[in-house]
Amino acid sequence: MSDTTDQIIDSNLNNDNQPIVDKELEKIQNFKGKYPKQLWHLFFSEMWERFSFYGMRGMLTYFMVYHLFMEKDVANLQYGATQSWVYAFTFIGGMFADKILGFRKSLFWGGLLMIVGSIILMINPHEFFFTGLAFLIIGTGFFKPNISSMVGQLYKADDNRRDAGFSLFYSGINIGAFFGGLLMIGVGKGEILSSVIPEHLRWNVAFGLVAFVMMISLLIFIFTRRELGPIGLPPIDFEKHKSKRWYEYAVYIGALAVIPIIILMVSNTRYTDYFMYFIGPFSLVYLGYEMTKVTKEERNKLFAGLIFIVFSIVFWAIFEQAGGSLSLYAAEHLNKNLIGIDGVDPNMVNNSANSLFVIIFAPLVGLFWLWLSKRKAEPNGVIKFGIGFLLLGLAFYTFYTGQFFGLEAGIASLDIFTLGYLIVTFGELALSPIGLSLMTKLAIPRLQGFMMGMWFLASAYGQYVAGLFGASISPDENASSAEKLAIYSQGYKDFALYAVIAGVLIIALSPFIKRLMQEVK
Repeated sequence: MSDTTDQIIDSNLNNDNQPIVDKELEKIQNFKGKYPKQLWHLFFSEMWERFSFYGMRGMLTYFMVYHLFMEKDVANLQYGATQSWVYAFTFIGGMFADKILGFRKSLFWGGLLMIVGSIILMINPHEFFFTGLAFLIIGTGFFKPNISSMVGQLYKADDNRRDAGFSLFYSGINIGAFFGGLLMIGVGKGEILSSVIPEHLRWNVAFGLVAFVMMISLLIFIFTRRELGPIGLPPIDFEKHKSKRWYEYAVYIGALAVIPIIILMVSNTRYTDYFMYFIGPFSLVYLGYEMTKVTKEERNKLFAGLIFIVFSIVFWAIFEQAGGSLSLYAAEHLNKNLIGIDGVDPNMVNNSANSLFVIIFAPLVGLFWLWLSKRKAEPNGVIKFGIGFLLLGLAFYTFYTGQFFGLEAGIASLDIFTLGYLIVTFGELALSPIGLSLMTKLAIPRLQGFMMGMWFLASAYGQYVAGLFGASISPDENASSAEKLAIYSQGYKDFALYAVIAGVLIIALSPFIKRLMQEVK
């Protein structure tokens, strides 16, 4: 980035003058009403970034099977590998933001890389598929964890409005995810704008939408950055310590230098296996090192955060079948009738139903938590986590039952499938936004980005395991349609059982975890 860009991101704030910084931050955190105004700015910036991410997520497995002609089990593994790299880089991006760039510069740099990656895919998604993915992977790593961390800093540590704020922020994520999941797969398959976009350009346009919306996301961030006060500024004052400016440039150069390596490792899932064997233990060793430098109370909170992180791996391994096995299940084993409406594309439902339900229900769930809190009846974060798992189990059992409501062999009910996603939504709302909120509550300030990165690294492992799960239930291509449906359905029944076991276990452990969390709820 140039010095001009540095000025854009740094704005005119002075992070040397600590009393002024503290006063500005206090003014932001002493907001009136349910939500701070800065939350809305981050809401819209994140919304457009998630349009691109979830639009891509919804297309990957379908595109690999039906346009790159991969075997289904290979495509599931490839999907898991790609998504795990995306979330692994959020861990790395969080570390660089904490130590060098700050949240703002990290977000801006990540957005630029995502724009470049999507333009590459727009030019030729068949020829440059893995090259474009590499840019998107690294860009998302710098963007995603840091905007969530900035949301957390809008609140004081003991502000009970935080969970409601993260629930609203989560609905913003899903507005982007809804439109991205709906439009990109719809354009690519020719279900939307087929009379306007030539058939041979449909996938180019679908991938090109990513670049367009990411430009909108960055413009929103640039024009609203001054409202953030000191939030997100670099931990190093580069104007005062000019000799350390090379740290920043080294991050940018390093990110570009590893792109060929990422292309190789993403295109070959065996290398992904090696990376996952390394990054998890490394992150635990680093966290252990940081825990030696904090107080006992802070250490207990970090350990509680680690427990949530480990359990979340199981949740995402099951939940993320949405972009893998459920994408292929929707393409081949669902009818096209939704609540009496014929001609509904099942892949568009698979990519957007969950997001639509989150848009509708996330604000209501957030207000419900506030309503319970005022009556001192709100369940603590541990119980919410457990509830999330139990609902996820019920949802996947619902997917299992879809086979019994189809009117022809090998075809399940789209209505039951959509009902399953409704239940998934409530499980997700009980766990994911609460998880984001807990990471910001349990982490000490200088480890905010790292712990948020750890949360997304857990998602990386979840995505990785999701690919293994999806590959394990991929039916033989020579099987009949009815046999394939039965194999998928039995797999979803098994996943339901895993989720219920995890939910019961974390609820049983809740007294121990609550002691570690201390005053955090």
